[in-house]
Amino acid sequence: MQRAALFGGGGGDAQMAAGDLGELLVPYMPTIRVPKSGDRVYKTECAFSYDSPDSEGGLYVCMNTFLGFGREHIERHYRKTGQCVYLHLKRHVIEKVPGASGGALPKRRNAKLFLDLEANGDLSSDDFEYEDEAKLVIFPDHYEISLPNIEELPALVTIASDALLSAKSPYRKQDPDSWEEELQASRHAKSLVQLDNGVRIPPRQVGWKCSKCDLRENLWLNLTDGSVLCGKWFFDGSGGNGHAIEHYKETGYPLAVKLGTITPDGADVYSFDEEEPVLDPHIAKHLAHFGIDMLQMQVAENGLRDNDIKPRVSEWEVIQEAGVKLKPMYGPGYTGMKNLGNSCYLNAVMQAIFSIPEFQRAYVGNLPRIFDYSPLDPTQDFNTQMAKLGHGLLSGQYSKPPMKSELIEQVMKEEHKPQHNGISPQMFKAFVSKDHTEFSSNRQQDAQEFFLHLINLVERNPVGSENPSDVFRFLVEERTQCCQSRKVRYTERVDYIMQLPVAMEAATNKDELIAYELKRREAETARRAPPELVRAKIPFSACLQAFSEPSNVEDFWSSALQAKSAGVKTSRFASFPQYLVVQIKKFTFGLDWIPKKLDVSIDMPDFLDINHLRATGLQPGEEELPDIAPPIIIPEDPKALDIDESSVMQLAEMGFPLEACRKAVYYTGNLGAEVAFNWIIAHMEEPDFAEPLIVPLFGGAASGGLGAVGLDNQPPEEMVSIIISMGFQRNLAIQALKATNNNLERALEWIFSHPELEEEDGEPALNMMDLENRTNANILTETRSEGPSIKDGPGRYELFGFISHMGTSTMSGHYVCHLKKEGRWVIYNDLRVCASERPPKDLGYIYFYHRIPS
Repeated sequence: MQRAALFGGGGGDAQMAAGDLGELLVPYMPTIRVPKSGDRVYKTECAFSYDSPDSEGGLYVCMNTFLGFGREHIERHYRKTGQCVYLHLKRHVIEKVPGASGGALPKRRNAKLFLDLEANGDLSSDDFEYEDEAKLVIFPDHYEISLPNIEELPALVTIASDALLSAKSPYRKQDPDSWEEELQASRHAKSLVQLDNGVRIPPRQVGWKCSKCDLRENLWLNLTDGSVLCGKWFFDGSGGNGHAIEHYKETGYPLAVKLGTITPDGADVYSFDEEEPVLDPHIAKHLAHFGIDMLQMQVAENGLRDNDIKPRVSEWEVIQEAGVKLKPMYGPGYTGMKNLGNSCYLNAVMQAIFSIPEFQRAYVGNLPRIFDYSPLDPTQDFNTQMAKLGHGLLSGQYSKPPMKSELIEQVMKEEHKPQHNGISPQMFKAFVSKDHTEFSSNRQQDAQEFFLHLINLVERNPVGSENPSDVFRFLVEERTQCCQSRKVRYTERVDYIMQLPVAMEAATNKDELIAYELKRREAETARRAPPELVRAKIPFSACLQAFSEPSNVEDFWSSALQAKSAGVKTSRFASFPQYLVVQIKKFTFGLDWIPKKLDVSIDMPDFLDINHLRATGLQPGEEELPDIAPPIIIPEDPKALDIDESSVMQLAEMGFPLEACRKAVYYTGNLGAEVAFNWIIAHMEEPDFAEPLIVPLFGGAASGGLGAVGLDNQPPEEMVSIIISMGFQRNLAIQALKATNNNLERALEWIFSHPELEEEDGEPALNMMDLENRTNANILTETRSEGPSIKDGPGRYELFGFISHMGTSTMSGHYVCHLKKEGRWVIYNDLRVCASERPPKDLGYIYFYHRIPS
């Protein structure tokens, strides 16, 4: 590699080089831009890999597009764009120089270069420090110009470089209403002194009261001496006498944690000295000093941990295999993922996805072609970001075991080369969640909903001749029967997940559950510690039986009776997928419509045979329901429409946004959840899909007359949408409405009286009942003329992975993934990847099975 030593050597050469800098950059000046408001500057991560300024080769940031590239990928961008000027960023980790007293002397450094970079947690700040370096690099000859160099460089270059270096992260939300301030680690956390005074804090709320005034609310535990004192104005503003801050003024003990906020994920910590809420990276150790185990809030007595005395039973402990020494795993396929703040649902799903060979081949196997043909902005390309993530997880490049101590000592003599353990899926999450109200937030989400969202993206962004999501797709045959006429209808729909109900009535330990509930209520009344948890034990066979049993159809309209009637529906597999994804329907709604979770244990089998659920089709002696559509009634006053909340909640249980469900029920005239579901499928890609319902005015359409037609001579869009949601083509809907002066009911009659127009349209319209009985929210692909690709085969499967959820609802908690690799189970808990000792297969939420060849 050729390099020009513009600033090396003697003074004369340096002066001449400095004088030539302006002329050297003149040809490239038109390509150098100053970042403006709204420009995304990627100065912390490569667009094609997880290289960063911390990496050995540093990061090259294009001075025109502001995209970042690692050393392995910079040449590709140069060849594709012809862009020559890049800002090269490199962070060095330097061993501190020992002082005369034997301690380390920190070197003065410029700390303003890389505001978005995080410190390497594996390094001690007492022994090492960071030194950041920036320079301009001109391709193709790799001329380097060190920065800062204000006097010699043209003003435009200096301004552009300074603006790029000070640019904010492209991942921070610009909307002040949705941006949450990030807490900073307290400067006292690392060196906090804790008194060995024998103080032990009782579990939960037993015995919690202020030691000075006996208050039992708004209590704070001082992390130095273990004093429990009341607050006054911290966080929630609840009442108190301010004894916690008085104690700080008397003692100078700086940190306190609010009792009642301690969970396995962390706790609310306040610094009296810094006068703000802070993070304590060592909170688990600091709480353990006073006998508090963050995983279960249990006291350690006589120096023994509670889990050494009795088995752990809370799902937080069992799922994360707490209390068991787990062996870390490294290498290809054992790479962890950083939690970006409630992004564990994404981490768990992507670990499972990239354990599947078809996804590995589609993205990692095609990586060179995907990268070479990526658009000019690869950060906004789904296939590029999938290939990048897959390579990051499977290459082993970011999962290396710690170096031996003697090798570390040898390396430290010159410069520490940090190990890259785990990847941060920031760029991937930003892309796949954009324009999605929920996934783009920092709130916890449903892993099942994200799985379907990902499959939708895979379907819309084909890569190569094969679609990797084909391995999940299967056909469901639904048999709907009118209970009065006994006539039936068979329909098929596409699905990606088998949703199993929890058969609570089949619990095998009902007596234990009743006794536990009585003890729990007694303890709650007496303000005692609750009894040891008893979890309902549900046989898997009972859940499978519940899946196969008939279910009532809400608001069923019988075409045989041409009226609403009682109807039942049964579902069977018209085909079996190559990979079967099973969701346990643990999440439901209480009587107050608040989401809740069923804490149950199900004996999920390692080997599964569902061949008995194969569909049979129309049977001898069965009579089909006639193909007649129900009437559509639009009220004269749309604002007076009473939205059926039970249908809304049925749709919400499927994972759709609440406002979208309300709109779907409204625009389909309260005909039930099944009809509304089809409206959702037809509109889920619209930008305002999850926006609140705005009641439209139908322009006097009900009264007829040409005045109902808009200025562009087009029927009202909402009427068009209703007809489209029934399965008819848009141009046919518009033609029918125009022919009937925008009378919706007459327009439907007009369509059925002109069947020849449906045939001319190129794709036969689906009748109303076909669509009415498509009830699952997992239909993600558009109907194709050749039909969906199905990989049918025998219905025998083997378990290879499962995703577990800890917490009370999908809006909170934590996700962990277990995968079976090379004959043994491995736990993927964000960045932590270890060999599993006790895989909690009975507590999973989503299970992954692969077909056993016949």
